[in-house]
Amino acid sequence: MNCIIIDDEPLAIKVIESYCESISSLTVLNSFTSALDAIDYIKEHSVDLIFTDIEMPHITGIDFMKSLEHTKPIFIFTTAYPQYALDGFELNAIDYLVKPIPFPRFLISVERAKEKLRSKKLNRGPNRDSLTQDKFEDDFIFVKSEYESLKILIDDIKYIQGLKDYLKIHTISSGAILTLMNFKDLLSKLPNSSFMRIHRSYVINISKIEILQRKKVIIDGEKIPIGESYKADFYKRIGL
Repeated sequence: MNCIIIDDEPLAIKVIESYCESISSLTVLNSFTSALDAIDYIKEHSVDLIFTDIEMPHITGIDFMKSLEHTKPIFIFTTAYPQYALDGFELNAIDYLVKPIPFPRFLISVERAKEKLRSKKLNRGPNRDSLTQDKFEDDFIFVKSEYESLKILIDDIKYIQGLKDYLKIHTISSGAILTLMNFKDLLSKLPNSSFMRIHRSYVINISKIEILQRKKVIIDGEKIPIGESYKADFYKRIGL
């Protein structure tokens, strides 16, 4: 993936550059201390992925992302201000990394960007099956809970927990939602670029991982175990 880095702090740029150098699938085309300087560059070069800070002089990373509405690459925000996370996700940024950024967390973010790029290329393919074309076009799903069908934004889902005959869908805005489904049926509704089963009782949204430990991941303060039979596939998926 061709990427650029935007941050008004040169030291922060150097950190991201060093991380990118460790990942063979990433090529850093250029770096900028102002988002304004990057606008013309993006128009003239093929950029797949942008790492950008949010709080910067002249134009914020969020306003910069809005300005590229028609030629928008994949965005990953890198910032010291977690309160902007919801704004970033509402604009469909692929991830939001809070400084100081641990390298394992950076790897997870890049993996998600790679999956997103593969999906975008597949969407443009001339031989794409019509059923596949429509499968994950929407950014929401409907699930039955009690006597209602509830609409849930896909990026609002943190993780899913299996409880005998029920699944508990843990979301950011609506808390936990119980539904009488199994993992297979629910996963068929979700993009595999974002969701993965890491334990017989848990499916996680990879982008929501805050801390990765040897036998567990932490999402929103909750410790979620990584099952032995899922560990190899999970670490391969995130590039470890």
